[in-house]
Amino acid sequence: MMKIDFNETECLAMQAYADNDPEEGSRLQGKFLEELKQSMKAGKDYCPCQTSCDIHGKCMLCVQIHRGHGNHLPACLQLMLNKKLALISELSEHTIIDCVKKPEYLK
Repeated sequence: MMKIDFNETECLAMQAYADNDPEEGSRLQGKFLEELKQSMKAGKDYCPCQTSCDIHGKCMLCVQIHRGHGNHLPACLQLMLNKKLALISELSEHTIIDCVKKPEYLK
């Protein structure tokens, strides 16, 4: 199965854009998207959400709903944000962990 999160080809595309090489960035991004389209045509499900809902696998609708209520992030965006927050948390030796309480439904 194709790796979506932190996909090597897509990461290289973003690096090419950052290096001011939009042609290579576009080429690599096209490669990533083509691989994704082919994988999805084969019936692969990339939705990491563990709950059953009417919009499972319909990313655009899911993101719009989460934007609408603004309560929490879709499961597919949590790993990316957590990686960014971990870097920020390092600034205080991760002492934020002592202040964070895990919600009951996640215990």
